[in-house]
Amino acid sequence: MQSHLSGTLTPLSSPFQRNAICQSESSLRKTMDRLTENANLMIVSDLDHTMVDHHDPENLSLLRFNALWEANYRSNSLLVFSTGRSPTLYKELRKEKPMLTPDITIMSVGTEITYGNSMEPDNGWVEYLNQKWDRNIVFEETSKIPELTLQSETEQRPHKASFYVQKDKADDITRSLSTCLKERGLDVKIIYSGGMDLDILPQGAGKGQALAYLHDKFKAEGKLPKNTLVCGDSGNDADLFTVPDVHGVMVSNAQEELLQWHAIYAKNNPKIIHAKERCAAGIIQAIGHFNLGPSISPRDVTDLSDTKLDNFDPAYEVVKFYLFYERWRLAEVENSELYLANLKAVCSKSGIFVHPSGIEKQLHDCVDSLRTSYGDKKGQPFRVWVDQVLPVQVGSDSWLVKFKKWEQSGGERLCCLTTALLSSKGVTVADGLTWVLVHQTWLKEAGPSSDAEWLF
Repeated sequence: MQSHLSGTLTPLSSPFQRNAICQSESSLRKTMDRLTENANLMIVSDLDHTMVDHHDPENLSLLRFNALWEANYRSNSLLVFSTGRSPTLYKELRKEKPMLTPDITIMSVGTEITYGNSMEPDNGWVEYLNQKWDRNIVFEETSKIPELTLQSETEQRPHKASFYVQKDKADDITRSLSTCLKERGLDVKIIYSGGMDLDILPQGAGKGQALAYLHDKFKAEGKLPKNTLVCGDSGNDADLFTVPDVHGVMVSNAQEELLQWHAIYAKNNPKIIHAKERCAAGIIQAIGHFNLGPSISPRDVTDLSDTKLDNFDPAYEVVKFYLFYERWRLAEVENSELYLANLKAVCSKSGIFVHPSGIEKQLHDCVDSLRTSYGDKKGQPFRVWVDQVLPVQVGSDSWLVKFKKWEQSGGERLCCLTTALLSSKGVTVADGLTWVLVHQTWLKEAGPSSDAEWLF
């Protein structure tokens, strides 16, 4: 029974565990179908105070990460969110913050693993966690401890019991609970994090064990990512850093409990760093520090028209276009006819834009309409970002790119599913790709009350 954070991780090696891995291979294959080879990078990140900075009302560091990921990593890498939040609170956070859609979601402190947009559960992981676990016994014993305050019903999950407890009482309660639950025949892990949260899980659960389980599945498929970067800020993230061969970053705002764990168990590990930057900015810093790939977000590039690419890159073109669109409406670029002329130059003269309402327009007419929208969002909380940008080459000189395009203006948040056809026919890499068709439909439950202000 584990009651304190340790520096090692128990491997998944029993026949039962291997059988559980096999049972959920189909879920993994669906996630991996879009990758033609091993993922270049898998980022496994905690959410609150790691990927998401709750002290950054403009969400700039998160938006910087979003642009970097969609422009450079989405098509050949994997994004995994690993959070202590239950599915209910995770979905609430997605409505509040401009978060990307992960390939895999690990929730409830590593007790639930789901895949893709539909969040299909990993049943093999569920079976594995059922060993020597009985939540009824856990609640029976914890009810005898008055210092424990039960967290909300949404946070009580099949393999997680969650409480609040004062910091000065945590160690004593952890020790006594460990003893009595062991005597009742359970094999559990107790994790204290955030200076107040106490979670009781099956011994085999936890963020690190969930990641080790996924690594085993990737190996079985011959698709182990070339590099894995784990990111965290609190005690329940410590297990992530114990998974063999991962790179790790503790963001600059990491809590004392994680820093103490690092000082005891991983102080001399060169693959784990304490970033100088907060939250998502610290993750970007770690990508650069470990040379895992591009680490300059398009949002940090002042003049996107000066970007030099070695090859045609549809994902970067999409990110660049919508960043310009945001900056134009915020009056963060010069009100210049040259910009509009450059936009027209990358739009086919016969190019069509199909508005989410179904109305068709010429792409050149859409560019002309931008004149009247210059600076119309200046000084307002207006942001644009794209999610799940996935290009597919459909010809020797053409790409079909599907993505979600989000706009947030004040309290209103809108999204449309977008399909764009881009062509390289008759142009050089320096010219950029030509937009031939943009077709949009409203995402269910994310459409507007009026189509008036939706331009692109």
